[in-house]
Order: sequence, then structure tokens, then C-alpha cells
Amino acid sequence: MPFLGKDWRSPGWSWTKTDHGWKRIVFFGHELEDNNKDIDLKELCSDNNENLFVGEVCELANTKRKKEFYNNNTKSQFVFRDKWIYVQKGSTKERHGYCTLGEALNRLDFSSAIQDLRRFNYVAKLFQLIARSQLTSLSGAAQKNYFNILEKIVRKVLEDNYNPRLVKELLQDLSSTLHSLTIHFGRCVLVGNVNIWLCRLETIVKWQQELNNMQIPKQLYTGMSFNDLPLHMQNQILCKLSDACDIINLGQATPTLHILSENMTLWKKLCQFHFSDKPFCRNLGLTRSDNVDWKLMYFTLQKHYPMKEQYGDTLHFCKHCSILFWKDQHVALFLKDFGHPCTSNDPDSCLMPISPQHFIDLFKF
Repeated sequence: MPFLGKDWRSPGWSWTKTDHGWKRIVFFGHELEDNNKDIDLKELCSDNNENLFVGEVCELANTKRKKEFYNNNTKSQFVFRDKWIYVQKGSTKERHGYCTLGEALNRLDFSSAIQDLRRFNYVAKLFQLIARSQLTSLSGAAQKNYFNILEKIVRKVLEDNYNPRLVKELLQDLSSTLHSLTIHFGRCVLVGNVNIWLCRLETIVKWQQELNNMQIPKQLYTGMSFNDLPLHMQNQILCKLSDACDIINLGQATPTLHILSENMTLWKKLCQFHFSDKPFCRNLGLTRSDNVDWKLMYFTLQKHYPMKEQYGDTLHFCKHCSILFWKDQHVALFLKDFGHPCTSNDPDSCLMPISPQHFIDLFKF
């Protein structure tokens, strides 16, 4: 007879084998371990009248106080570092329940992902989309984890001066959403006390001020600089940029770069890259007229069509296993490890890169 119950060693948890059997591994935050090494039941029972409790009653009260102490002294209740999660969209005899957006946010290792420059823009864009429309769908623990990771994103920008414009847009969208929810809707759509959200709004304003006051130090190089490169090489580098704001900002650095950034051939290639597959835009590459202002054309098309997103690395989804995971390119290349326990004969054919919007759509039921 097949086993139809829930396996007590399901892949949702991490297990280790000991001499006395299997034990589940629970990863607590670092602050939880550091702040609570010396907690003793006697200390928790020493104040008030809890010394009147005996046996199991005293232990139950102490357990409750321990839990409250943990939650108040740690930024996150649990720290998961799973490389993959199973995306479950319906209940079966073997599996019950659903995988939500908040669960994916808690379990996938986004904290380490933002330390990788290839994944930083991807995570920041995902958090921006969540801030715009999905913040109220997160659980309390997921919202707490969201702001913890967001703080790490802001700190990385302040320390490394990496892509502050994207994080500024993220904080602006988040501030607008929270202002609308706290002022117009109140606590009916937010998990937790509304005063906590007002404090988070103040924290966001503080982060915005820090980013606005950020000064990028001038780098002193004794070797060859960007301006020492030949003009055709500088032009080739500009052609590799897919963001119009980056091209405009780079053109403000020197008069030579300003001339290169105003080249209509550059803006024509940018229009073809972002909008050639859009309706009524498939003939952009066939246009040979020299009278077209391609820079104006780009910003006109931008108002009507979304731009093509490009990331150094993204999450991947296995259509065979229904597993969402980070794919390590170096490990997959040399060790033939595809980032998750795939049972397909041809794992490469089942993999699908997931954009930030597609990530959110996976958890819409």
C-alpha cells in the first residue's frame, strides 16, 4: 500500500543523521545565537511571581517568554539559505498546501544574492515590484525579512557606490505604497501595528537622505584611464549599455563622451534592442532615413512599450521538477550540477530563466 501521509523528512526542511536518528536543523539568526547563549530558565523565572509555577507550567511560561525574547532581539526569526524550493500550486495526496510569495522570499537566499553584482540588479528590481503591488500579500515574517534584506541592499550601495539610482527608485516606490496604505487604509491591510509601519516609513526617509547625500570619491589611477582609450573603443563600450540613463550620465563626464552619447547610430541600436519585437516597431531596422531623431524616438517608444530587461544572472525554474533555484554557472559548467535534484534525462531543456515579474506571477493562484 502506498504511503500517502506527509513525510516527516520532507524536502522543506534540512535534516542531519545522528547516532540517535534523524534530527531537523533549524538555522537561527546570528544575533539570536550571540544574544541568547546565557539564557537560563532560572533567570526567566526569577522576576514577578513566576517562581510559584511548578513543573510543566513553569516550563511553558518560560518557553513563551523565550520566544518573545527571541523575536524582540533578532531581526529575523529564521535564516534559510536554501538553494532551491519546490513551487507547489495545488494540493495532492502526497503534498498539501501551497507555496506562497512570502515563503519563497524567506527561504531563497536573497541575502547572499545581493553580494553578487550579477544578481544585485535582479533582486533590487524584484523588491521594487513587490513594493508596488505585493507588499500586503506577504506574511508578517516575510515582511520582516523583506525589510532586513532591503537594509542590506541600502548598506551595500552606500559602501560600494553601486547603482544608487535603482535603489532610489525602489525606496521611492516603497515610500509611496506605505504612505498610501498607512494614511488611507490603516491597519486593515497591514500585518502588525500601524505604528511599526510608521517607524519603517521614517527609516525609509532616513535611507533616502543617506543616498541623496552620498558622495562618490574620485578614483586616482596611475595607469590607463577610460579617456586614454581610442574613440572607436569608447564608442563600442557605449554601445554595450542598454540603459538610456547610463548613456546620458556617462555623456556628462567629458565633452568627448557627450559627443559620442549623442550619436544617432547609438540611439538607433538602442531602439532596435528594446522595441524591435514590439507591434508596429518591427521595421525599425529597415529605416534608412538620416532625418530621424532616434533619441527622441527612443523616449517616445518608452512611454508606450516596456523596455527589455537584461540581468547578469537570474533565478531559474525547472519545468520538469517545478523547482525554483539559483543556478551557479561555474558549478554547472564544470561539475554538471544544475542547482537542484533534477530527475530529467535532459535537464538543460527543462530550465527557464525567470524575470522579476515572472517570479511574482508564479505565486498568483
